Formats: sequence, structure tokens, C-alpha cells
Amino acid sequence: MKYLIVGLGNKGSEYENTRHNIGFKVAEKIAEKLEVSFNTANFGWMAEGKYKGRKVFVLKPDTYMNLSGNAVRYWMQKENIPLENVLIVTDDLALPFGTLRLKGKGSDAGHNGLKNINEVLQTQNYARLRFGISADFSAGRQVDYVLGTWNEEETEKLTERIDTFSKASLSFVFAGISNTMSGFNGK
Repeated sequence: MKYLIVGLGNKGSEYENTRHNIGFKVAEKIAEKLEVSFNTANFGWMAEGKYKGRKVFVLKPDTYMNLSGNAVRYWMQKENIPLENVLIVTDDLALPFGTLRLKGKGSDAGHNGLKNINEVLQTQNYARLRFGISADFSAGRQVDYVLGTWNEEETEKLTERIDTFSKASLSFVFAGISNTMSGFNGK
């Protein structure tokens, strides 16, 4: 069985430690746990490994957030990965900082990366693992907030939260979405 885990983010050093790039950070932690490295590939950086007998592809798209769908579709087709074996890791303004929410389908909730994936794949029926970044910004400052860096309190908790999200991602691969939702949602 093959799985595709896609951590959403933006390429470039100016985005590296922003809230919007949490998908990249989780993807990097998954690759570390699988003891594999990222290599330049079509539409981004790819790490390939095995987890409990399953082939896992971990992708950090280089298409920028708002065009992530092309990268997802390309790798699904290239590796013949079914939609039910795809997991998208992304930030979520609607959730308190560090909150984990895994869902098997759903709307884009205003997230441009998910919106593009929905458009390109022509479906909303894929798993998404949302990392709460909260919505602690003034009116009209959303872009500055998501493209801003973590505050001191968040930074202190970030390593543990990224580790939990990487464990949830690998649980999705081995235990499936229902078991992973039961074991990780809200934690």
C-alpha cells in the first residue's frame, strides 16, 4: 500500500518559520521519524520511506500554498495513490493554537491551499489534518498573522505539537482514519 502525506506551506526562507508553514514542519518531522531525507522532485520536495510495511511519500509542494492542488494530483497519479490514502496537513485559523483536528472530508473553510486542492481534484473527500494556529489578530490583519512567526509562548510548545501531529499522520497510515480520529482529535 502507498500513502501520500502532503504538508502545505510556502517555499522560501522568508516563510520558513511562519504559521502558514506548519504543514512543512510536520512533514519534516515525519521524514525524520522515517529516517529519510527530502530530495528535489517534480512540484516540490519528496521524501520516501516505509512505515510498518507501507510505502509513504511525504511531499512539501514548491507551488506556493494557493496552487498546491497540482502537486497533489501529480504525485497521486505518478505513484497511483488512491484518494483515501492521501493526507493533507495544514494550518487552521478557526482552531486554538496547537489543536489537532483530523477529518475525512470537508470544505476548504476559507483556506486557499485546500480550495485549490478541491478544485484540482474535483472533490472534498480527502483526509486533512488541521493544526490550530488560532485567530489572534485585528480586523484586516489576517495575512500578516498567518505569514507571521510564532510568539514566545507558541514557540515553547511547538516542538511537542509538531511531534504529536507527526504521530497522528503515521497513525493515519497504519491504523486508518477512524482509529486515528478517535486517538488524536482534540489532543
